[in-house]
Amino acid sequence: MAKMAAKHAVRGSRTGRPIMALLDLLGRRWTLRIVWELRGGALTSRALRAACDEVSPTVLQARLTELREAGFVELGEGGGYGLTPLGRELFETFLPLHRFAERWQKAQVATPRRP
Repeated sequence: MAKMAAKHAVRGSRTGRPIMALLDLLGRRWTLRIVWELRGGALTSRALRAACDEVSPTVLQARLTELREAGFVELGEGGGYGLTPLGRELFETFLPLHRFAERWQKAQVATPRRP
């Protein structure tokens, strides 16, 4: 990850600390969606694009390149993209947030807002 901080400018940070570099990468449009869609296994570029609501091919390739450079995604021998062990660990890190979001959504539906 330190390699990525040195290669890429980190928006909003002059220090380039690892957490800032990670949040910068994950905050880019489609990045988390790509990681999410790869959770079940490798996908070809075409299948990944379809799973990501037809993200533009240019943006998809840019994000895949960034995720590969960061060590989260790899191109498999069969041509599909998949999570590396580090990418799988990143995904696992977001599971508690996913569960929280589901509970939050249910609470929002159960408690109507006042106008």
